[in-house]
Amino acid sequence: MIKRSDIVMLGINAAVVGSLVGGLMLGIGLGLVATGANIGWLLLLPAAPAAGMVGWLLGRQLAKRV
Repeated sequence: MIKRSDIVMLGINAAVVGSLVGGLMLGIGLGLVATGANIGWLLLLPAAPAAGMVGWLLGRQLAKRV
C-alpha cells in the first residue's frame, strides 16, 4: 500500500531531479545557441519533456510497488 509520505517524497524527488535535468539541458543548450552552435537546439528543445519524463519514471517505479 502506498502511504502519503511515499507520494510526498515522489513529488519532492521528481521536482528536484526534474529541475536539475531540465535546467542543465536548458542552460547548456541556450549557451550553445547563443554562441552560434546550432547543435544546442538538440538540447534546448527537449529540455522540458526530459524533465517531465523523470517524474513519470519515478511514478511508474512507485506504482510497481503496489
